[in-house]
Amino acid sequence: MSKRVHLLLLFAIFIFSVNGQSVDNKLFNKKYIKSVVTKVTDWQLQNPKHHPRDWTNGAFYAGVFAAWETTRSKDIYQAMMDMGGKEQWSPHKRWYHADDIAICQTYIDLYRREKKQEMIQPTIDTLNILMSNPYPTTGKHDVIKWWWCDALFMAPPTLVKLGVTTGNTDYLEHNDQYFKECYDLLYNKEEHLFARDLNYVIKPDGSGRREENGERIFWSRGNGWVMGGLVRILKELPADYPQRTFYENLFKEMAARIVSLQQEDGLWRASLLDPDSYPGGEVSGSGFFCYALAWGVNNKLLDKKTYLPAVKDAWVGLTRCVNDEGRVGWVQPIGGDPRRNFNEESWEVYGTGAFLLAASEVIKLKK
Repeated sequence: MSKRVHLLLLFAIFIFSVNGQSVDNKLFNKKYIKSVVTKVTDWQLQNPKHHPRDWTNGAFYAGVFAAWETTRSKDIYQAMMDMGGKEQWSPHKRWYHADDIAICQTYIDLYRREKKQEMIQPTIDTLNILMSNPYPTTGKHDVIKWWWCDALFMAPPTLVKLGVTTGNTDYLEHNDQYFKECYDLLYNKEEHLFARDLNYVIKPDGSGRREENGERIFWSRGNGWVMGGLVRILKELPADYPQRTFYENLFKEMAARIVSLQQEDGLWRASLLDPDSYPGGEVSGSGFFCYALAWGVNNKLLDKKTYLPAVKDAWVGLTRCVNDEGRVGWVQPIGGDPRRNFNEESWEVYGTGAFLLAASEVIKLKK
């Protein structure tokens, strides 16, 4: 190689490196984050999917409220008010199912501004039934009220938000009980991850479902649900709440494990312990992880030196999954386990919600 060609090659590498760094820096500019949040929210509102009170939209509207907090857009706020009013501020169909009260998180957030009792009364009525009645279990895998780890995003923030808003500690105490039942049932204290449900817990004799590489099955989005739910609990609980330490310790323990499983593109794979079998970053799980880790850094629960690089890599990876229209792709479809059936064209409302929640914390990062 001639000296001139060598110098030109070095110059090209330098320019590529500088431009790449410039692009990445732009992604953390507040103006850019607000613009992508607006674009993503608008696209999803214009392309609705599922019943508005379904769990999928419970996650999406949690992100929409975060998008409003980020942008203060009157249009975004009005979209939430229109949805709640049209649905008469009601939970979904089942009083006993965590999925069907996920949408109530947004109702409570809006009530805190509007102060209209009809916005939370149906939630109060439903939770009173939940707390006073046994769960209608089949006696198989659904042996407790919150028998699948996703439930820890759907229900606990609703109970905690309502308890803090009304001053009724019964909601907080019932949340502690139900949450710890799920923790005892599904949390693996060696891996520091949650199994999706009892179908994925390895039995004492070593039998049970495993990945192709022999590892236990820990679903990215399932653990993302848990991490996102923990953030939404910790944002609400008073500093002196007796059980706060339990949630903080669990959050930090899981965060340390999650950050060790991040892949080179900044995202996480659908199956956390067998990433090679699941090509392509999965945006819904990755979005919730980015949200949780960024919140932990912003609130000094996580060490900035250790976790900030992971947050930055995750955000860069997430933004690359948004197309020019504002559609968030690479979202695994609805299911209760890791899947391979998704690509850049795959979108779901909960993936959008996870992205918006992540953005709402990334924008708060200190330079």
